[in-house]
Amino acid sequence: MPRSFPKSSPRHAAGGEVVELLQPGSFVRLRDHPDDLPPFQLISCQGGRCWVRQQAWGTLVQWEVAHRRLTAAA
Repeated sequence: MPRSFPKSSPRHAAGGEVVELLQPGSFVRLRDHPDDLPPFQLISCQGGRCWVRQQAWGTLVQWEVAHRRLTAAA
C-alpha cells in the first residue's frame, strides 16, 4: 500500500523535482487536460507513476500516468 503524506507538505522526487502530493480517491487532471474531459479519480501512486480511472470506465480499467503530469482538480 502506498505511503500517505499530509496534503500540505511538498515531496521531492528522485531528481530533486518537487511534486504535488495527491491522495488516493481524490480527483486529478492532466497538466494539459482538455476542458471537455472530466477529472480522473486517483487510485494510487508509487515510484513516480500513478494509476487513474474515469468513473465511466468501471473499476477494472485503469491508466498509468507519470505523477509529474497530474495536478489536483479544483
